[in-house]
Amino acid sequence: MSGERQVTPSTSTALQRALSGGDVTRRPAVLDAFAAARRRFAAGERIDMQGLADELGINRVTLYRWVGSREQLITEVLWSATQKSFSRYRRAKPEGPRAAAALTAFVRDVNDHPGMRQLLRDEPDFALSLLTSTSGEYQRRYLRLIRELIDEDRDAGLISAEIPLDDLAYTAARITESYIHTRMITGEEPDARRAEAVLRVLLR
Repeated sequence: MSGERQVTPSTSTALQRALSGGDVTRRPAVLDAFAAARRRFAAGERIDMQGLADELGINRVTLYRWVGSREQLITEVLWSATQKSFSRYRRAKPEGPRAAAALTAFVRDVNDHPGMRQLLRDEPDFALSLLTSTSGEYQRRYLRLIRELIDEDRDAGLISAEIPLDDLAYTAARITESYIHTRMITGEEPDARRAEAVLRVLLR
């Protein structure tokens, strides 16, 4: 992240406004930048701000004005992929609690994704901070998503209500992260089957 322009998390970027439908004047250009970043990520390529600006035929100043910092842009790219994955998980009909099945599938998909593998391999500290920092935008959204999944399972009578919902969501999030960042934490290869065993006991 050295050399990259930093924008405070509270700053609303043109990209965030475009994604929420709140900025129609810049929407085409901003979302072109977002689409190009997503293509690079899906292909397992590094999201490089200068390279992205060159691809779009704009300068770096314009790109930063649209999307904020590199960290903010990658956060939106990762969150877009996460939302797409969980939309698919929500349509599935697993046996038992859906939250455990969805989070297991997420660990497996993240570990198999070319873009995530590249990011975790080449920039492990950056990825860990971006994805797990409780002050980060991605973590806040991820915890909220898990909380909703668990709450739905509780309403359906599929998960015990012994543990407070916020505590359960936080613990489930940390379990998934542990089995995504396994290589950095313990040096072992990530294994979604181990995450599944723990999640099914926790979310039962």
